[in-house]
Amino acid sequence: MKRLYVGSLNSPSGKEIIALGICLLLKDRGFDTGFFKPIGIRPVIRQGKVVDENVEFFKKILGLNVPSEKLCPIVKGFDSLEQTVSGKLRTGKRRIISALNSLGKHDVQVISGAQGISDGAGIGMDMKEFIKQTGSELLLIERWSRNQSIDNLVFARQFFGSTLKGVVLNMVRDKERDEVQKRVLPYLKRKGIKVFGVVPFVPTLIAPTVEELKGLLGGKVLCCEDRLNELVEHYLVGAMDVSEAIKYFKRTPNKAVITGAHRSDIQLAALETSTRCIILTGGLHTNDVIIGKAKLKGVPVISVRHDTFTVVDLIEGFYGRASIAHNEKVEIIRKLTYRHLNTALLLRDLGLKK
Repeated sequence: MKRLYVGSLNSPSGKEIIALGICLLLKDRGFDTGFFKPIGIRPVIRQGKVVDENVEFFKKILGLNVPSEKLCPIVKGFDSLEQTVSGKLRTGKRRIISALNSLGKHDVQVISGAQGISDGAGIGMDMKEFIKQTGSELLLIERWSRNQSIDNLVFARQFFGSTLKGVVLNMVRDKERDEVQKRVLPYLKRKGIKVFGVVPFVPTLIAPTVEELKGLLGGKVLCCEDRLNELVEHYLVGAMDVSEAIKYFKRTPNKAVITGAHRSDIQLAALETSTRCIILTGGLHTNDVIIGKAKLKGVPVISVRHDTFTVVDLIEGFYGRASIAHNEKVEIIRKLTYRHLNTALLLRDLGLKK
């Protein structure tokens, strides 16, 4: 059995997007594919238990009939600091090893690992220690950021040595792709770093749902609660003259528009374009005309107590950390993996044949 540890050196990297893509690819190729996540960081309550949201989604998509506590033995709860310093996680290392070993044999066990080399160190199970204890091989997912990515990957090669099987460069913008292919890949090859794929940036994959934005902002939904599962790829602040706003609104699809409750002109303009939700700042409500129009268009209107600056700051910090638990994302992930991952090279290096 092969254990492939999919990790990254920083967050957000799109690590779980690539991990899911690899799982789908392996299953489609006929390999018996297992999944494991040592430490969950997206706690949700399911049937009275705290579980990791993305692990629950992996279970569903991959058809895994395994208890969640075996697939993800530790979920850092809603107060992870208290869990750590109080000693509640002191047996974490033993629980992780025990859960992994209880999952039985597979052709490949894909492990959705840490977002940094120090993650898990508090319970003695950081990335390097996990790989050592479990005999895993490491695939690093690096969100492309030019010189910083070069430094990260050269450091990783020195730090992990032969344990590092290779890397995937993720979220590469179209304007940078040519440079990456022609200049960066040859450089990494000279440094002994194997690249299994160059995956483009796709806004949909890091997009939160309207529901996630509502939760992030502590908002109140004024209408269209049945449309909260829509993905929000962009956001715009409607603080300018309405004629200028319309130009931006028309050019930006699948967006959230952030504006004051008194700007009914901006709200009406947003409703005439591709808008996924309207976020009203300052804790105020809009008028009945806007609510009626929003209902006809199927666009949720959300009132939040924060000011516009705070809303923008919160949303900016959240992009890239949205859940992958969305059916629309799964098919995009599958296509990206097939098109941009060097499957033959990966399977060969893992010693897998079908």
